[in-house]
Amino acid sequence: MPQLNKGGKWVFGWVVVNEDLLLQVPPEAYDEYSFMTDQEVAFTKGSQRSGGFGVGKPELLNSNMLIAKRIIAKTCMGKNGQISLPVELGIKPETHLLAVRGSNYALGFLLQGPIVEEALKRPEIEVFSV
Repeated sequence: MPQLNKGGKWVFGWVVVNEDLLLQVPPEAYDEYSFMTDQEVAFTKGSQRSGGFGVGKPELLNSNMLIAKRIIAKTCMGKNGQISLPVELGIKPETHLLAVRGSNYALGFLLQGPIVEEALKRPEIEVFSV
């Protein structure tokens, strides 16, 4: 897992959303956040700067009132770390999202901003798709 800059974000890789709005959670992120098949996961709204969203376990997200207020949808983790994105996120097929180590609460999927711009300069970053 590369770190973009000294002291910067650690990235798991690029994730491509397929035509059915499915995305593949990078295996390293799946393990780090202790996700499991058929487990309920919640989506939180990303920051205005980076867009995108976070994915975490509802019980963990609900333990932080500020984060709990940002939950916008829930679903279940699919087989092999696949997640079906809810339409509320506004993510379109073929969108490339940057999977990053967010907080201890949620795995981040970034859509824009300086972290994404830096990652675009790094062709060695792995790409994951369903």
